[in-house]
Order: sequence, then structure tokens, then C-alpha cells
Amino acid sequence: KGVVLGDKIDDELEMTMVCHRPEGLEQLEAQTNFTKRELQILYRGFKNECPSGVVNEETFKHIYAQFFPHGDASTYAHYLFNAFDTTSNGSIKFEEFVMGLSTLLRGTLRDKLEWTFHLYDINNDGYINREEMTEIVRAIYDMMGKYTYPALKGDVPKQHVDAFFQKMDKNKNGVVTLEEFIVACQEDEMMMRSMQLFENVM
Repeated sequence: KGVVLGDKIDDELEMTMVCHRPEGLEQLEAQTNFTKRELQILYRGFKNECPSGVVNEETFKHIYAQFFPHGDASTYAHYLFNAFDTTSNGSIKFEEFVMGLSTLLRGTLRDKLEWTFHLYDINNDGYINREEMTEIVRAIYDMMGKYTYPALKGDVPKQHVDAFFQKMDKNKNGVVTLEEFIVACQEDEMMMRSMQLFENVM
């Protein structure tokens, strides 16, 4: 009895501390490609890492870094955090996290490519320029670390970006639109695998 009572008090204390509780799981089930059971498991894990019900960028970076012990994941995690933080308020709610995860894991190919495009479009102007793509590619190399790329030289990310741009920027105006990005990825399976980073780093 004492244990049960203790748990009940703990639960009530937690309830008073929680800053954010998600919308009904039924609603999330309708909006995502997850079942209610899967959402419950995801929520339990989310709450375990983030008891307040929201995750800030520092916590997100800390969690993400654990998956890449041989590299520096902080820059890539920063961009990934911004992609999940759809309201741009500096924190990710469970709903935002699950919506992004649903797209990355179970979305259509176009959904996944659109999400990836927005990750690369750092300033949200609807285009990807060379600087933005170089920034993300460099962050990925940093994250994968020296064990994955023992012979990595400083100009390799730039070479990759040059190759990507040559294929994607069809009208040679120096920026890549969403449609150019999607068409190029669909035409070139190797490039799509390189650009669809959710398969490797998500």
C-alpha cells in the first residue's frame, strides 16, 4: 500500500510539474502514420527524456550526441531541431516530434523529400543555396566523425555540394527549388540516398 500511495503522490507531483500535455492520442493517430499503441510507447519515451513534455535545443543535442559518439553532432542536431520545431519557438512539443517522425519513418517518398528540403533550407526562403547545402553536408561529416571518414579532407563537403548542384540546379540560377530537388532525387537513386539523410542519421 505504501508503495502504491507513494506512486500516486509521485504521479500527482509530476502532473503539477508538467508544462505541456499532448492533444488526445486519437487526434495524433488521425494526423500521423502511427497506431495509438505506438504513440503511447513514443510518448512514454519522450516523457522519460523530457519530463516537462517539451524538449529544448540543449536537451535535444545531448540526446542526439549519444548516437554519434565518434563525431560532433551538435551542428547537425541544431538544424534537425529547427526542422522539428515547426512553430520556431525554441522548443519541440511531443506533437511536433511525432509529426516529424511520422513523415521521416512512414511518409511517402515525396513527404520525406519535402521534409529533407526544409532541413536544408536553413533560412526558410523556399530555396537551397550552396552555402546552406555546404553547411548541412559539413555538419553531417562532423557528426559521422573520423572513424567513418578516415581520409576526409576539408574540401570534400564542397566537392559533394558542387556535384549535387550540377545535377539539381537545372536552370543554373544558383539556387535549388523544391521541385528541382525532388525531380533530381527521383531521377538519381544514388543522390537520393545521399540526400535522404533520415535513413542514415534519423
